[in-house]
Amino acid sequence: MFGFKIWWGSGVLAMLALASCDKQKVTGPRMVYKGPFMETTNVLTLVSDSAKLKFQLTAPLEQQFENGDIIYPKGMMVTFYSADGKKTVINTLRANYGKSDKGKNLYIMRGKVHVVNVPERQNMRTEELFFDKNKQLIYTDTAMFVKVETPTEYIDGYGLKANQNFSLYSIKRPTGILAKTGAGL
Repeated sequence: MFGFKIWWGSGVLAMLALASCDKQKVTGPRMVYKGPFMETTNVLTLVSDSAKLKFQLTAPLEQQFENGDIIYPKGMMVTFYSADGKKTVINTLRANYGKSDKGKNLYIMRGKVHVVNVPERQNMRTEELFFDKNKQLIYTDTAMFVKVETPTEYIDGYGLKANQNFSLYSIKRPTGILAKTGAGL
C-alpha cells in the first residue's frame, strides 16, 4: 500500500511518499532453538569451600543451555582433593560424556566411566554414574553393571553406592568376588 502527502511550506512544494507492506502470515510450526547458547573449549572449573579446593572439573568442550544444564559431549573428568587444603588428589571420576543437571545439582556421566580412589588404589568401571553434589555421593542405577578392583580382589555386580571419594562403597547385587593371586590372602 502506498500513500502520498503533499504540502506547501515556505514556498516549497514537498511530497512525501509513504510505503508499507501488508503483514505476511508465517505458515508451519514455529521453530524454537533448543541448542546451547554458549560453548567453551578446554574447560577448567574449580569448586571451593572456605577457600579450600574441593574438586575441579576439566573437559575439552562445555555446552551451556538456557535452563542451566551443561553438557560435556567430548567427555569430562572430576578430581576430588583432600579436605586439608593441600591439593592432594583423593579421587577421580572420568567419562566419555557428561551432563550437569542444574535442577537436581547432579552430574550424570556415561560411556567408559572410570572411578579411581588414589590413596586406597581402588578402581571402578561402569557405563553410567551419577554424582550428587548435595549428598556428596556417587552411585549407579541398580541395573547397571559395575566392576571394582582393589589391591586384594576383583568384585563385580549390579548397582553401586559410594561416598564421593570412593573410600566406602556397597554393591547392591554382587555377582562375583575373586581374590587376586599374590595378594596375601
